Amino acid sequence: MFPLIPTPPSAPLERLHLPWLKHAGIEVAVLRLDLIDPLISGNKWFKLTHHLAAAAEAGAEGVISLGGAHSNHLHALAAAGKRFAFPTVGLLRGHALDTPTVNDLMAFGMQLHWLGYAGYRERHAPGFWLPWQERYPHLHPVAEGGGGLSGALGCGVLLTQVQDQLSQLGWPDYHAWWLAAGTGTTLAGLVLAEKGTRPVYGAMAVPKDHGVAENVAAILAPSGLQQRYHLINASRGGFAKIDQHLLDLIATSEAESGLPLEPLYTGKALLALHDHVAAGLFPSGTRLVFVHTGGLQGRRGMETRRHSVL
Repeated sequence: MFPLIPTPPSAPLERLHLPWLKHAGIEVAVLRLDLIDPLISGNKWFKLTHHLAAAAEAGAEGVISLGGAHSNHLHALAAAGKRFAFPTVGLLRGHALDTPTVNDLMAFGMQLHWLGYAGYRERHAPGFWLPWQERYPHLHPVAEGGGGLSGALGCGVLLTQVQDQLSQLGWPDYHAWWLAAGTGTTLAGLVLAEKGTRPVYGAMAVPKDHGVAENVAAILAPSGLQQRYHLINASRGGFAKIDQHLLDLIATSEAESGLPLEPLYTGKALLALHDHVAAGLFPSGTRLVFVHTGGLQGRRGMETRRHSVL
């Protein structure tokens, strides 16, 4: 029987102090999802909540899902499987790599299958899951990144977590959300939770051809809330692409604010916010909630990516 998984812990909401925000008169508070748990970190636990409930309802024993060699989603899923005692299987993009994330997946007991690049591109094709369900009939399939409507619904509780802490900041309200978007699932969940009250800005960490806009539109289609979000290209030329300007902003921001960042998601989101503020696209007095979506385990590969830039 699938184990009972506790609800994700509440994340602290903290003011972000950076000179360029102060100069523009913009107030930002960071929802520190990176602090909810050392392993099941960031937005991943929230995105998994409804998926794991569906696995339990279906009578599954465990979960099978997809990701890459640095996947925050697979890392959190494998850690949850080890902690709460359910089996996990990961279908990975590309060919076998020795990365800190992959080593953790194996240490957490996740069984890995490398699909190659062509095989991984077939993940959206009809019938992709059939052979895997035949091989693992006792496992519940979960989309890449914990996406889809189930993943989005699990993120709706973030609205309550923010509203419960506004008075501690001395804020009467806030004007919008800002966060990184990999699949757009968390963004869609916030749009659904807000029900049109406030807009949600998603800084896309991947290029447009990765289907973020399509994923968000599909999740939101039944709700009619298509106009309450904005997607901004923040990919720096591609997923996992970094450059010196991005690395410099991360280093400076960490030194000035103490907020830990990583280059694939949160760093790109903060750089996109910086450029948005510098362009005068938010008026003075705007209050924003920046969602720190976690992913700090990926910092372990940052030095390799840094050297590839320099």
